[in-house]
Amino acid sequence: MFSSFGLRAVLKSSVGVFREISALYPAVSVRPWTSSGLAPLSGPSVSKGIFAVPPPVRHYARVAKKKKTGPESQLSDLPPTMLKMEYASVPLAQTTDDLVKRLLSLELASHREKLQLKKEQLIAKVQRDETDRNSVEVQVAILTTRIRNYQEHLQKHRKDKANKRRMLMAIDRRKKLLKNLRLVRFDTFERVCEQLGITYTFPPEYYRRATRRWLAKKEFCIKVFKAVQKQKAEQKMKQHLGTTETEEAKAAEAQT
Repeated sequence: MFSSFGLRAVLKSSVGVFREISALYPAVSVRPWTSSGLAPLSGPSVSKGIFAVPPPVRHYARVAKKKKTGPESQLSDLPPTMLKMEYASVPLAQTTDDLVKRLLSLELASHREKLQLKKEQLIAKVQRDETDRNSVEVQVAILTTRIRNYQEHLQKHRKDKANKRRMLMAIDRRKKLLKNLRLVRFDTFERVCEQLGITYTFPPEYYRRATRRWLAKKEFCIKVFKAVQKQKAEQKMKQHLGTTETEEAKAAEAQT
């Protein structure tokens, strides 16, 4: 009973406070903030009752990033109207209608079929005769096609470690073949490099991992070498001065 009396007293006092506030500020109408009371995009903040509605944040569109243009593909020089390798020697495929030619051409061919055709083109440039399929020149052409295909793949998929390992193995194999070909037949080596567009770089004399210990040892050896050279130069200078003094003394004795 006492709690109900206390609650009624609190409610009456709060109503009296609101009446006093409305009497003091009759122009202000207390309204809750709603999403319908948003201000226009370009206008400043508008006060609705006792709440100030902030202007909405403008989210501008981001500038489109330019795509990086990588190196030109080795298959870009193959025209799409060229027939596939297995249909190029068929005379009937040359005289069919356009729809069948399109089905048999490189326009609808897979990447594997295009790569096979490119490999045959490179082999035809360097092979010794039409039946040559196992010479060093042909192996270099096959490895070159494979390496360039791996390079194009790794331009798009940089984290493909398995294909990167295969590419490095193919590069090592081609390097050994070119080194042997250069020692045995230098004119054939130059022709293969020219036809396939390979730039041969000489390998270093030795491979050594540069560790901290090795670098410190090398620096210390250089200091010792310079100090020894300086001592030798001083000794030579003393010897030269000693010989000149003896010669001058002999000359003076001869004159007397």
